[in-house]
Amino acid sequence: MMVPVALLLLGILTSVAAPRLLARADWPDREPVVALWAWQCVVAAVLLCCALSMTLSAAAAWQAVRWQLFSGAPHGVVEAYALGAAGPWAAPTAVALACGGLWTLTMLAGEVLHARRHRRTRRAELRQRAPLLPGEGPGGWLVVLEGERPDAWWLPGTTPRLVVTTAALRRLKGSRLDALLAHEQGHARFRHDWLLHCSAALAGGFPQVPVFAAFRDEMHRLVELAADDTASRRFGRVTTALALVEMNEDRGVFGPSPTPHSQLPHRVDRLLTAPARLPAPHRLRLTATAALVPVIPVLVALVPGLRALH
Repeated sequence: MMVPVALLLLGILTSVAAPRLLARADWPDREPVVALWAWQCVVAAVLLCCALSMTLSAAAAWQAVRWQLFSGAPHGVVEAYALGAAGPWAAPTAVALACGGLWTLTMLAGEVLHARRHRRTRRAELRQRAPLLPGEGPGGWLVVLEGERPDAWWLPGTTPRLVVTTAALRRLKGSRLDALLAHEQGHARFRHDWLLHCSAALAGGFPQVPVFAAFRDEMHRLVELAADDTASRRFGRVTTALALVEMNEDRGVFGPSPTPHSQLPHRVDRLLTAPARLPAPHRLRLTATAALVPVIPVLVALVPGLRALH
């Protein structure tokens, strides 16, 4: 009955070691899309460790769960897991992990509902500031708002909208405006809003777990870098950097006392000075290595049964 314990230890090890390895690596800023994938795999591995440990602990604590889990399995497989030798900790462990899973789902549902309410509010404001004229049908994906502050944002939903203020149109010309629009379209194309919702739900539900807080912070940072790369591949790094500077030069983020936690100076420096992308084989190796991380807890959970079958 050591498999649930091993899974919990593996989850703790993954949650401690993986963020440190990613923080020390020099490639995430060069390949933010691969880094996004790696972070998702790390968090998926931690959650899988907890889910599998909960399942096996519940099977050890209650005969009904054991029968459902191992129905049809050879007798030797059941004996390989030594579920009958479980101590008194099996039931509390299963209950605690199940409560954690329910709390995670609750936080995720709350985050999704909050995002929907926020979108409805923003859409109501959008309809008020840019109402349809008599006889005018539903607008397209681009909405222009009268505004003195240059701004642009993507409003996701069933009918997504890209909102741009008139000040942004006046300030950005030609390819710089195209780069700004491509940046926002990059967020929409790769559904970055869902990554932000999931990471916020985990960090909000478990504030004492460092890996989830790091996951949230890195998602906010990496989705912007990924969207910058989407724009720069179409319109060039210099053009995209100039668009970022012109859009934000009045907000104090590039002055001697920049806004706290502002990512814009780093994003501009990265666009202007970043080294070339990693070679395709290197990116493929990183992607495959990250994909193996959530496979490890599955293998740990299956090893006793596979040994019994052979």
